[in-house]
Amino acid sequence: MFVVALTGGIGSGKSTVADAFAALGAPVIDTDVIARELTAPGGGALNPVREAFGESVMQPDGTLDRAALRQRVFSDTEARLRLEAILHPLIRQRVEQALAGLRSPYALIVVPLLVETGAYRDVLQRILLVDCSESTQVERVMARSGLAREEVGAILAAQATRAERLAIADDVIANTATPEDLRAMVATLHQRYLALAAAASP
Repeated sequence: MFVVALTGGIGSGKSTVADAFAALGAPVIDTDVIARELTAPGGGALNPVREAFGESVMQPDGTLDRAALRQRVFSDTEARLRLEAILHPLIRQRVEQALAGLRSPYALIVVPLLVETGAYRDVLQRILLVDCSESTQVERVMARSGLAREEVGAILAAQATRAERLAIADDVIANTATPEDLRAMVATLHQRYLALAAAASP
């Protein structure tokens, strides 16, 4: 299996790009989606998160208070590392199960924290970065989630820098183009990955 990591900072447009690849038939495994499933009611990480962080990150109905948890982990490095220690092994297990079930030429794994964690390097053949300016990231996240500028800044401060992401990328999509241009860039990369996957297959 030829595996491409799709990465980028918060608000860079990873989901838009991932959706464009999926529309072309490429399998997409999104670690953020898996994390939400794991912390949903009945998810394998919900009780460990509750035990680690207490009732302050839980809603009265027993569901996770995602806003409270986000505020906690982005203001406390130790808390963020504790959360990652719970989530990352469970996410990795789900990713490996998903990859094992695929029969396509290549697959995309959406890994927002690729630079920060170094995760998945053992299964990756290529890294695709969705890139935009930090100011664009801030405006997009504020508009999408209603977070204050300071909250978005705290999230950005906890993530890798733009330069650090660019340094590891094999391919870059500058997500400042029109939707049509973006789809064209994805289509070009899709053909490139199909060709690379064919060349790499025994």
